Amino acid sequence: MNGSLLRPTVYIAALCGLYLSIAMFLPAMFDLYYGHDDWQVFALSGLMVGGFSAAAALATRGPPPVFNKRFGFLLVNVLWLVFSIVGAIPLYLAEYKTTFAQALFESVSGITTTGSTIIVGLDDLPPGILLWRSLLTWLGGIGIVGLGLFILPFLRVGGMSIFKLESSETSNEKPFARLASFTRAFLAVYVLLTISCAVAYDFAGMSRFDALNHAMSTIATAGFSTHDASFGYFKDNTAILVIGTIFLAICSLPFSVIILLAVRGRLETLRDPQIVVFLGYLVAISVAVGVYHHLNNGVELDDALIHAFFNITSILSTGGFSSDDYTLWGPFAVLAAFFATFMGGCSGSTAGGIKAYRFVIIFNVVRAGLAKLIYPNAVHTVRYGNLTVDAETQRGVFLFVSLYLFLWVAGSVAMAALGYDILTSMSGVITALSNVGPGIGPIIGPVGNFSTISDPALYLLSLMMLLGRLEILTVLVLLTPVFWRH
Repeated sequence: MNGSLLRPTVYIAALCGLYLSIAMFLPAMFDLYYGHDDWQVFALSGLMVGGFSAAAALATRGPPPVFNKRFGFLLVNVLWLVFSIVGAIPLYLAEYKTTFAQALFESVSGITTTGSTIIVGLDDLPPGILLWRSLLTWLGGIGIVGLGLFILPFLRVGGMSIFKLESSETSNEKPFARLASFTRAFLAVYVLLTISCAVAYDFAGMSRFDALNHAMSTIATAGFSTHDASFGYFKDNTAILVIGTIFLAICSLPFSVIILLAVRGRLETLRDPQIVVFLGYLVAISVAVGVYHHLNNGVELDDALIHAFFNITSILSTGGFSSDDYTLWGPFAVLAAFFATFMGGCSGSTAGGIKAYRFVIIFNVVRAGLAKLIYPNAVHTVRYGNLTVDAETQRGVFLFVSLYLFLWVAGSVAMAALGYDILTSMSGVITALSNVGPGIGPIIGPVGNFSTISDPALYLLSLMMLLGRLEILTVLVLLTPVFWRH
């Protein structure tokens, strides 16, 4: 591999580490204001990480390289690794005692917007740790949208290109004339959604600190809460659950579509096939589970539907929140929640999972294949809306899904070898790979957490979270010898 790519990779990673070190001073100020000694931990961590990052940036400063695929793969992996380790430092040094594996797991869970947690007693934690967890998810959400919109399409391993996300087949124009304009618009929309969500939570009855933390986690579809019971703490407040459902659903849509709709009023962007499919299975599963909950458990229909929509939307958006222990609703609800864990939201959003656009392409590939059995000499193209899906994209989709299922099986076997039951093993790996948050069962279910999971298993699940968030192929390509050849 060309060594000239290592210098700019380290330089960019050092700059990002520097920005993350600056963010550590915000929870330090909160802890200092409320009189908690952890402010010293965050301040010291910020100074230590900031100093090291600044030195690394100065030592590797130089002209930027031409952005190519090899540089892109290396940069993405190094950035997420740096984010994960830096994010774990104050968690490891804080008053709440953790092993390094636990601190790293919590940090990876935040950066990948998964929302799984090893912390017990969130209601009594100092505000600095709670705010740091929320900041990790919020900053991770920004990185994930940028990854899905700009980097992965270029690397041809995931995401949909900008012109496809625009869903405009009649024009060759980009969503914005310049990439910088699009980036500014994205950041503005992201911040505006966060503020709107926080204000809505505040008016609905959350404390302002809860509203701020839950808004950052909601917009990032992450699932970190300030309470052990998650949204179960607010389960009697219908308005809060409805607000959470709406914002989780919005942030599962492609951000390029949200931007074009908000800035330019482009209503036709909502015809993107993945949006139709995502909203379709969200409504269908939520209504089915809600009606089942009503009939099986005698819950009022409106209450059953509200909780069903919130929890299913949280799973499909990979939001990770829960308002109730839906594993007690009955076997149909458990099975629906388990399969929903695989599905995910839309490409170009903060959601994880397989994602709706892949289901659209797989369905059309299968349909074209069946048609070819009847008319073997006819030309059968695979469509995504009015666009033709090329063979390379089709291969990429099937390769991703195949590796996704393989990693789920292999990870489940590894968890079982570490001593965990089948339910915990299978649901733990898929919730990590899909970046959903809670699993199924009494240990890691919607009212449980990962505090009793062993360190080796936490390292395994942390790897699965990174693999799922970086679309698998982006990580696995680094393991091939050809990548490292000059």
